[in-house]
Amino acid sequence: MFEALQSRLGEIVRKIAGRGVLSPQDVEAVLREVRMALLEADVNFRVARDFVEGVRAAAVGQEVWKHLTPGQQVVKIVHQELIRLLGGAARELRVAAAPPTIILLVGLHGVGKTTTAGKLAGYLRRRGRSPLLVATDLKRPAAIRQLEIVGDQVGVPVFARHGETDPIGVARAAVEAAVADGHDVVIVDSAGRLHVDDDLMAELTGMHSALAPHEILLVLDAMAGQDAVRMAEQFGARIPLDGVVLTKLDGDARGGAALSVVATIGRPILFVGVGERPDALERFHPDRMASRILGMGDMLTLIERAEGAVSAEAAAELERKLRRHQFTFADFLEQLRQVRKMGPLEQLIEMVPGYARIREAGASVDEGQLSRVEAMIQSMTPQERDTPSVIDGSRRRRIARGSGVTVQDVNRLLKQFEQVRRLVRHADERGRGAGGTRSRTAPIPKEADRWQ
Repeated sequence: MFEALQSRLGEIVRKIAGRGVLSPQDVEAVLREVRMALLEADVNFRVARDFVEGVRAAAVGQEVWKHLTPGQQVVKIVHQELIRLLGGAARELRVAAAPPTIILLVGLHGVGKTTTAGKLAGYLRRRGRSPLLVATDLKRPAAIRQLEIVGDQVGVPVFARHGETDPIGVARAAVEAAVADGHDVVIVDSAGRLHVDDDLMAELTGMHSALAPHEILLVLDAMAGQDAVRMAEQFGARIPLDGVVLTKLDGDARGGAALSVVATIGRPILFVGVGERPDALERFHPDRMASRILGMGDMLTLIERAEGAVSAEAAAELERKLRRHQFTFADFLEQLRQVRKMGPLEQLIEMVPGYARIREAGASVDEGQLSRVEAMIQSMTPQERDTPSVIDGSRRRRIARGSGVTVQDVNRLLKQFEQVRRLVRHADERGRGAGGTRSRTAPIPKEADRWQ
């Protein structure tokens, strides 16, 4: 999403970060480049202007040119202003004092509102909640069936009444059913339109009055650019929005909506959709997003994804096998599948600090290589996976034919796998030789049970 902006800002940052001398004129030149980078990323011109003014005021206030590292001070100020522009701090969902918590999703057709309802339900279910999805889009053909399919994918029940024409009546009945069945969250998928009109707003206003939802979340398509910002302004003028969910943040748009919507309507982004998978919904963290935009990576999100994909028991079993030098191709295949569960490889690599610079140098991530490796391992027999040394020339040719690759690809995989095993063995021997015992890294503590 922010590839072009990352590239431009990354270039600006590198030019000034190591400078030992920085004059006020240099700062002004940097600000002009930052402003152009934001406008090219489709950021609202007023938002871009205010952002630059905020950076300028902070730079003058701190007199960055008098610091020993003025370039780094400017980078720090830009980072802080980006965090402020994106909302300052992550906000959690409000929780009702007496369940159920009612969340009303609003938005136009085509922004991914129904899919987002299912993703949000799955997100809360994985965190110990008991959500109920409610279908109140009674005019769009197959809207109810779509929500039922999404609900099945995430394992969350859907309250629906086929043939009904009163969406407010359906929503009220759903809340009563949630109380009776012990659901502590009700997620209402409201009706949408091709554009904002009086009928839609009247329906949403009535829904708000009848349900008194604890959260009204506007679902916006991040790839819509300034249209998304205008849509947010139109909704915000008619109903009391509490926050925003941005979908398709993994797309190839310039990202202006994400940088403009908070400042435009004064409401935070709570969640972002980062893919098509049912679990591809994440809490929005302004500080982490600002770091990504400046090419500083996002290790915290990467760690959270790893924790979600790999259980503590599986990690302990893998550690045991590595220490005993029992790591096999079967284990490697399992690890490969767990990595793929974390999301697209390109998306994961982008979270590593410094990757933007590597990408600019021409490096690329071949997602298909993972599929080819998986196919090669699956073409092996159980004996070959456990004991790669038995794989002779004829077996390599059979594996290559079975997986649709060349013998050279198979040879490369076997060589790399053996190198990894030698590296692990060498590291283990050095660790034991340093004092007889190996140091253990303390596990990263999970957050308390809350709306993460």
